[in-house]
Amino acid sequence: MASKSVVMNSEDNIATTLEDITKGEEVKVEIKGDVKSIKISDDIPFGHKFSLVEIKKGNDVVKYGEVIGMASEDIKKGDYVHVHNLESKRARGDLKKRGVN
Repeated sequence: MASKSVVMNSEDNIATTLEDITKGEEVKVEIKGDVKSIKISDDIPFGHKFSLVEIKKGNDVVKYGEVIGMASEDIKKGDYVHVHNLESKRARGDLKKRGVN
């Protein structure tokens, strides 16, 4: 199966594109040998991410089996995941200045 995306770890809730993907495309994703079809909600450029499942606002976004941030808004299955809906949890000096931990 030639895939347009890759899932790095079976615990991931996002996939990374291996080429540009167009809104409305059905992309096949393999996780632990199980192939699932995800309908893409937005145009997604090469090397960027899309959601494999629904991720509620405030929940962790996981790539490489590690938390890379949290959803800053609800993210639907197949949505483009990037700075518009993903907030880093690391190196947030701006939060320390405001007294938020």
